[in-house]
Amino acid sequence: MPQLDTSTWLTMILSMFLVLFVIFQLKISKHNFFHNPESTSTKMPKQDSPWEAKWTKIYLPLSLPL
Repeated sequence: MPQLDTSTWLTMILSMFLVLFVIFQLKISKHNFFHNPESTSTKMPKQDSPWEAKWTKIYLPLSLPL
């Protein structure tokens, strides 16, 4: 029964990682990223809700009197 030759596996695995790294670097370098993401304003206009004008209390079931 012939034996499996594993002497080239390390070379193949290392070259595969190197090629994958290069491919990912090339894919990432083609993306256009924003140069200054803080320049855009994300302020939302304040909307008055009817429940914000009133004081409300939330009663938990455990805090109710017995």
